[in-house]
Amino acid sequence: MSQAIDINVHHMTRVEGHGNIVIKADSGAIQKIEWQVPEAPRFFEAMVRGRSWMDLQTITSRICGICSISHSLTSVKATEDAMGIQTSEQTHKLRLLTHFAEQLQSHSLHVGYLVAPDLLGVKSVVPLVASHPDVVKTIIRIHRVANEWSDLLGGRTTHPVTIVPGGHLTPFNENDLRELKKTIEETTVPDHKALAGVILSVADKLPDFDRPTEYISLSCPEYYSFYDGDIVSTDTDEKVPVQEFERVANEYVSPQSTAKFARWHRDSYAVGALARFNNNAEQLLPLAAATANKLGLEKGCCNPYMNNVAQVIECVQVCEHALKLLDELLSAGLKPEKPDVTVKAGTGVGCVEAPRGILFHKYTIDEKGNCVEANCCIPTNQNHANIQKDFEALVPKYMDRGQDELRLLLEMNVRSYDPCISCSAHYLDVKFV
Repeated sequence: MSQAIDINVHHMTRVEGHGNIVIKADSGAIQKIEWQVPEAPRFFEAMVRGRSWMDLQTITSRICGICSISHSLTSVKATEDAMGIQTSEQTHKLRLLTHFAEQLQSHSLHVGYLVAPDLLGVKSVVPLVASHPDVVKTIIRIHRVANEWSDLLGGRTTHPVTIVPGGHLTPFNENDLRELKKTIEETTVPDHKALAGVILSVADKLPDFDRPTEYISLSCPEYYSFYDGDIVSTDTDEKVPVQEFERVANEYVSPQSTAKFARWHRDSYAVGALARFNNNAEQLLPLAAATANKLGLEKGCCNPYMNNVAQVIECVQVCEHALKLLDELLSAGLKPEKPDVTVKAGTGVGCVEAPRGILFHKYTIDEKGNCVEANCCIPTNQNHANIQKDFEALVPKYMDRGQDELRLLLEMNVRSYDPCISCSAHYLDVKFV
């Protein structure tokens, strides 16, 4: 305990964006513990002010190159809520399918390329090409299918063009959907069984760390939700309509961050795959539930490192649910639809579960159809305070392990949240005095 600890990780690796870890302690006395976000703020709310309702999805999908489908879906849902636009059952199913593609795309990228090196004891995915070629090939196949799936349903691999207010464009046909179904059944599902086996074989590398945490996500009666429902918390039985998200995500400014922090019932809360699992585990489909059982993840888990295990389980869940949706769409027949939109003034909120957690957009639209006010609440900025609280619990527990091991544990903690740091630093209210 007499060892001095001076950790200053400047722009840590294998995360999106820039984040710093600063820890200072001497003779067992902790002087500083900070998770810092130094990213330059990005003014997406300002970018959409004065823009037509037709442009909002196109602009806000650029908030993130990894979560562009989630931002597109949240944006059109907010526009539809503001103007009272209704959508068809086919549109709903196509949007779910498109959203599932992104979940698979993002989760496989994160677990396979960014987290796996920690569990296999190397600095990056590059050495794994030689030491674990079958693992790398499995990840590449899963990720490739997800990219092709996004390209088919979204019109592009990223920044989709098929998601529009009032509908979902269909530059694909029923044969395309049949081929997608065949690929998921014959390639992606077996690959996930193999991936689950790999994760199980290195599960002992995940730190044994639990901290009582509030977990927040969407939940709906019909299915394990990524798209529909109310806001729920593991701390309460209350169900909050998404239109009231601002009383849940109580954002505030932290001096150590250019991104806002958030809290609800506690000093912090967590969103993401583990939050969704903790609120909706009983709704997992059979293969996903079996995967959770195999990997030892149980509802109520408060180990942030297990978020990556939850991501693997969700990969199985979205493939399993996608097969059901594809069957339903093919049975009903794919029909061309033209969105029917009447422009009118209003305020609306859109919400979906991005891969990293619950995402909100709020727009006020005037009678000409122009956006006059906007607010975007990003999953990672809702996780920043929770990362800080994890640090405050981790450092005292593990500081006697030595500086190098402590640094790795802290870096793994940040990576477990799969942060999209650039997205989170999207707004800063500067007051000149």
